[in-house]
Amino acid sequence: MFNIDEELKKLPGEPGVYIMKSEDGEIIYVGKAINLKKRVRQYFQSSRNNSPKVNAMVSHIHEFEYIIVDNEVEALILEANLIKKHRPKYNILLRDDKQYPYIKVTTNEKYPRVLKTRRVLKDGAKYFGPYPSGYAVNDTIDIIRNLYPIRTCNKNFDKKIKKVRPCLNYYIGRCLGPCQENVDEDKYMEMIDEIIMFLNGKEDKLIDIIEKKMKKASENLDFESAAKYRDQINSLNIILEKQKVVSSNIVDQDVVGMARGIDEVCIQVFFIRSGKIMGREHFILSDTFNDDRQEILSSFVKQFYLGTAYVPKEILIEERIKDMEAVSKWLSEKRGNKVNLRVPKRGEKSKLMEMVRKNAVDMLNQYGDRFLKEKKRNEKALKQLKAVLNFEKFPNRIEAYDISNISGVSSVGSMVVFDKGEPRKSDYRRFKIKTVSTSDDYKSMEEIIKRRFTRGIKEKEMLKENKIDVSRFSTFPDLVMIDGGKGQVNIVLEAIKELGLDIPVCGLVKDDFHKTRGIIYNNEEIRLNQDSPGFRLIYKIQEEAHRFAISYHRSLRSKDMLKSELDGIRGIGKKRKIALLNHFQTMDNIKNATIEELVEVENMNRRTAESLYNYFRGNKGR
Repeated sequence: MFNIDEELKKLPGEPGVYIMKSEDGEIIYVGKAINLKKRVRQYFQSSRNNSPKVNAMVSHIHEFEYIIVDNEVEALILEANLIKKHRPKYNILLRDDKQYPYIKVTTNEKYPRVLKTRRVLKDGAKYFGPYPSGYAVNDTIDIIRNLYPIRTCNKNFDKKIKKVRPCLNYYIGRCLGPCQENVDEDKYMEMIDEIIMFLNGKEDKLIDIIEKKMKKASENLDFESAAKYRDQINSLNIILEKQKVVSSNIVDQDVVGMARGIDEVCIQVFFIRSGKIMGREHFILSDTFNDDRQEILSSFVKQFYLGTAYVPKEILIEERIKDMEAVSKWLSEKRGNKVNLRVPKRGEKSKLMEMVRKNAVDMLNQYGDRFLKEKKRNEKALKQLKAVLNFEKFPNRIEAYDISNISGVSSVGSMVVFDKGEPRKSDYRRFKIKTVSTSDDYKSMEEIIKRRFTRGIKEKEMLKENKIDVSRFSTFPDLVMIDGGKGQVNIVLEAIKELGLDIPVCGLVKDDFHKTRGIIYNNEEIRLNQDSPGFRLIYKIQEEAHRFAISYHRSLRSKDMLKSELDGIRGIGKKRKIALLNHFQTMDNIKNATIEELVEVENMNRRTAESLYNYFRGNKGR
């Protein structure tokens, strides 16, 4: 039996993270402290000076845990990770699972490429961003590729490769064709330097360089090159007209503004690079307990930058936050050099902050009502499910599972997660069926359920032993939903019971027209009004699980098709398959190629080329 008074006496006076739990073991609050003993004891002293939120939370605390760390920065990181993972009721939560896209210039390889990525690695390449959307990245990369004929293939030029037949981009002037071994590497790198200059926001300087090239080409009577340079300058001038210069400061900045509604807060972030607005993003946070502005800003900054790969040199916020020094130190460690977390009071930066704040107010007016309506709709849906299933508490975390296969080929399972009625995509998982070779949905479902919860049990133990900081599988659902009837439900219930768990399971059944009809629970079918919020929620969950499973199945099926086309051919391994596809682009081109054309492929000898040629002409025995 957990005795709070006795456990308070055992608290150490060291830095760490404390975890408050309710009577049923649910984590309801996560906090950090420089001194655990002093901080945690404050919650259980006189309630007169406590906020309404703290008083409400303390009344539900049944037990607490703590994790000792070495310093305040470590505590801050662990706190942010645990909040993101467990989404406790009384913490301020950022409803955002995005991984922002970046532009990567692969300066770590010969003849660099320009790519979109959502992962920033310490691999020697150069990264630019984050950008607010994939569309912004795609548009920028299109502009770059229109301006500069750089390669898009994934050939490894750091290794010596044979001269190969070039791709279509070479023939239409969109690539210089390093694969033809006649490209001046210095001139190619000159293009890359100009691209980096462009991505750094130095378009004015770049235009000056290109103008000099244009004049020199004109003087040499090379009018074709001069015309190309002229077109590049025109394109850059159009881009410059679209970009809004808001600061004379060339340092990369993020500006964070805030606006409050009745039960929600809008945070607006402007991404400013070299004085120009590269993009902006808004976030709606629930503010049920009317939290302190400083606490809201602090929570946002920690959760937002925990999930971003890039931290700018300077971050402007509206007002000082309580743990400002620790946050600044953490951000500096993440960036690799000093990050300035500042509150502008006057001048250009203050005007910039006011602009962002006004945009936050405007966004709140646009989206605040929509957020509240959606929140209330989800609350009604969960309340209805709680009532029809006769639950004691709301089924806040729902995990839904589906199986996808075509005649038993590439059977896969999907797991989607809804948290308080909203999809939580960072917790989605896919399973490739390993133990079932036929199209047996019952056995396939049993396999993925056992794999999911076996891993969850192991990770719960690892969390207790502090071997891992964050684990998505260790959070168990309030309700499991599966796409199926009584048979499927009973199989899943049995699998969960075998693991020593007690988690309710319901099935979603369909009518003769393959439309959701109702819920199977405790071997009974429960019909819901199709216009009710509860029905709409389960329908949305079922469709999302099906979509996620189908998309995975399609990706595996396309790989299997590739395998069935090229596997089993003598001499064709993984490297040669990749080389063939890079060289010929399509399977039809490979099938129709002559032996002489096949020999041109990297690492392809004549014997293997003949084997491949004969294979596609039915002469497999030769």
